[in-house]
Amino acid sequence: MSEASTDEILDELFAVIESRKEELPEDSYTASLFTHEKGENAVLEKLGEESTELILAAKDDDHKELAHEAADIVYHMLVLLSMKDMDVADLRAELRERR
Repeated sequence: MSEASTDEILDELFAVIESRKEELPEDSYTASLFTHEKGENAVLEKLGEESTELILAAKDDDHKELAHEAADIVYHMLVLLSMKDMDVADLRAELRERR
């Protein structure tokens, strides 16, 4: 079995995020971000928190923790894109423009 590409992983993750946004299952952390009483501030605060943790992991040269925190940032960033009715294609288009 071949490993999924980064594109496939991001697309699958974003599809799950969109599904949680639509279905709002009670036991879902992702759904809780969409229904949080703080609104989008909840995910914005998480992005700030995860950014600090990423910086500290980099400072400590902790590669395992750095990868973990980077993944947390990507996840919360995708949730924010979904909240703003954007998607991975918007992100790809912007990155493509910067090449």
